[in-house]
Amino acid sequence: MSVAETKSPGWMRAVQIGLGIIALILSVYVLAFPAMTFVTIVYVLGIVLLVLGIERVISGIFEHHPGRSRWASVGLGILVIILAIIVMAFPVGTGVFLLILLAIALLFDGIARLIHGISDKTRGKGSRIFSIVAGVIAIALSIAIMAAPVLGAVFIAILLSIALIIIGIQIIVSGVTGTRFKIMG
Repeated sequence: MSVAETKSPGWMRAVQIGLGIIALILSVYVLAFPAMTFVTIVYVLGIVLLVLGIERVISGIFEHHPGRSRWASVGLGILVIILAIIVMAFPVGTGVFLLILLAIALLFDGIARLIHGISDKTRGKGSRIFSIVAGVIAIALSIAIMAAPVLGAVFIAILLSIALIIIGIQIIVSGVTGTRFKIMG
């Protein structure tokens, strides 16, 4: 197996540069308005849930699959639609609820890493120390997010912005250089 370097076509390079610029613009928006970004993400989640619920209801009514309950599909679709409406009606409250759920999951993960790092004597000392430090950081972050969910949302938005900046720059560089790597079998 070898790797060959080829040039991307001009239209592909233009698309990459355009998408990279869009990613950079979005990263600036996310950095400038972190709370609004979080509410927007929750609202988009609500719209996606609404579309999925409507699809489930329609497929339950018009499609019949042997062994499947038509009314269960319709009922679950209606429940998803109701959930989507609640999410869209209360995006801030839903976002805070989701943040707290994520913080609780992070807390449990941190505790597990801490216990695993302390009790697992089969791993090396460096690996155990790293696991303990990661567990302590996860526990501290989860407590901070539960204590101040808005700051947690801002922190997540800043991390998202940094990721968008890195991705945007990488896409622009790929578009400008026009190189792509093809794996030859």
